[in-house]
Amino acid sequence: MTKANQSLAEPAMADHASRSPAFILRRASERGHANFGWLDSRHSFSFGDYRDPRHMSFGPLRVINEDRVAGGGGFPTHPHADMEIISYVLDGALEHKDSLGTGSVIRPGDVQRMSAGTGVRHSEQNASKTDPVHFLQIWIIPEARDIDPSYEQKPFSAAEKRGNLRLIGSHGGRDGSVTIQRDVNFYAGLFDGTEVATHDLKPGRIAWLQIARGALLVNGTEVAAGDGLAVSEPGALRFAGGQDAEILLFDMAA
Repeated sequence: MTKANQSLAEPAMADHASRSPAFILRRASERGHANFGWLDSRHSFSFGDYRDPRHMSFGPLRVINEDRVAGGGGFPTHPHADMEIISYVLDGALEHKDSLGTGSVIRPGDVQRMSAGTGVRHSEQNASKTDPVHFLQIWIIPEARDIDPSYEQKPFSAAEKRGNLRLIGSHGGRDGSVTIQRDVNFYAGLFDGTEVATHDLKPGRIAWLQIARGALLVNGTEVAAGDGLAVSEPGALRFAGGQDAEILLFDMAA
């Protein structure tokens, strides 16, 4: 249950949600880093040449890379298999082409999901020759191997996410979200000023919160762009005190 403008003290909340769950905070500065000139990338989990046995993944969440690609740069055609790959653009535009015949440009507000399944080849290029593109690349381990590859892209307006956690990805594609081949509820929210929302993490679930931009308070703890929080017990997460904050929340089966 996700509700905007609801305090933790309200009696309608379940007993397990009446307390704040403990979480592990991973600061932005602790992430892995790679810079190739055309690409400046920060890794929340081990990726490429960055290896940290303490941060290989969290549940089915395998990759969260914050990528900045210079104008005219991009990832040439390369293969993937058995992975759910999501692109979430913060600034600029990202051009996608793949062996399924899909071609699109992903802009802020869009969510792109590619199920690599039995195998797909794709490229991701900055759609501009001059301006950078800033986006999050997210990988989720699917529930089954060797599924048919597929592609999906949907827009979600700022109004839908303003002071609220908007479901943008889910196992069954609920409420107009993109479909993820895993028991994951993927939310995005925008918070500024007095806007407040809570999220009830139920027993048997874990959550990862990624701060995409800005700053806010999570259960009274200050977090800022690039920070991540791992939550492994049930309870209520409260988001308040936003300063131009954009957050992504992954609520997953443990």
